[in-house]
Amino acid sequence: MSPSKVPEGSERGWIIPIGGAEEKENGPQILKRFVALCGGSAADIVVLPTASRLADTGERYERIFTELGAGRVTSVDFDTRRDCEEQLRLDRIAQATGIFFTGGNQLRLATILGGTPVAKLIRNLNAQGVHVAGTSAGASFISGHMIAFGEEGSLPKAGSVRLAPGLGLTNRFIIDQHFRQRDRLGRLLTALAFNPYAVGLGLDENTAAFISPDNVLEVEGSGGITVVDAAGIQFSSMDIVEEGEPVCLLGLTLHILVSGATFNLRTREAFAGSLVRVKSAKG
Repeated sequence: MSPSKVPEGSERGWIIPIGGAEEKENGPQILKRFVALCGGSAADIVVLPTASRLADTGERYERIFTELGAGRVTSVDFDTRRDCEEQLRLDRIAQATGIFFTGGNQLRLATILGGTPVAKLIRNLNAQGVHVAGTSAGASFISGHMIAFGEEGSLPKAGSVRLAPGLGLTNRFIIDQHFRQRDRLGRLLTALAFNPYAVGLGLDENTAAFISPDNVLEVEGSGGITVVDAAGIQFSSMDIVEEGEPVCLLGLTLHILVSGATFNLRTREAFAGSLVRVKSAKG
């Protein structure tokens, strides 16, 4: 799935994958920054709770974003692929300055929204400047390649991950969420062994990657982001091992980013950012 082309004179909207379990009540800095980015009191946010089977998920985020100062917030749910052709729902999404995917099950997002007018509309809107965020399953769904499910553990193993097409806002990275809390390094590495072009982003809980229109990733939140760059990989045994066997990968580059650090997804360079100034100030 290729991202929509940015119209001449326009700038792509920010892409904000969140690692799940983001703070919602006491110091919700990630959600607060999202609201500010979408326009603050002029923000018009559409919440898509399709990944969740809980009836109150959409209403909960409506309340949260309203309390954070958003001018207008609407939950728009889709239970079937036929819903994705309903013009009133499409018209409401088209008015948004920000779109937010809740957590739940990313395969539910892919099977209901994938390839529909809703998915196409959101890709076009992001290319035209609308900001798109997703938490947990919603974060996984954002990119072109999505981890549908996989085994936990730190060692990459053949057959331990199943990939599926995602929304396709970008093809530069593969997301995994609840990363450190659920020990998911192995499944992210396995996904990259299949697709070494992409950058792997492992998002801890209450941690977000705010990715700007020029593809610079800024870390927000209390945890870390594990960045795995497989572009320089020298050897992979993925093509010769049997299912369930460990995979040998040589030449990977790994970075651990925390708030204040950045990563350029275009040049694949990591920077300590404001952390350098903090260190200098402490002497």
